[in-house]
Amino acid sequence: MTAIPIGVTVNGENHTFPEPISVRELLQTLNLPCQGVAIAVDGALFPKSQWDDQVGRGWEIEVLTAVQGG
Repeated sequence: MTAIPIGVTVNGENHTFPEPISVRELLQTLNLPCQGVAIAVDGALFPKSQWDDQVGRGWEIEVLTAVQGG
């Protein structure tokens, strides 16, 4: 059986992965930081405790970094 590619949007850019991928693996694959960031999926905070869960088809993922300043 052939796997169906998984399409997601990350920070406004479309990406397709040939097989299931976790949030943590997605960050590593796209060379995004795993430390000092928060993840939002479809506008809701995605807990770090779930970063080893598989990404769902069609997710809109935002990788958010804290910015210092005032």
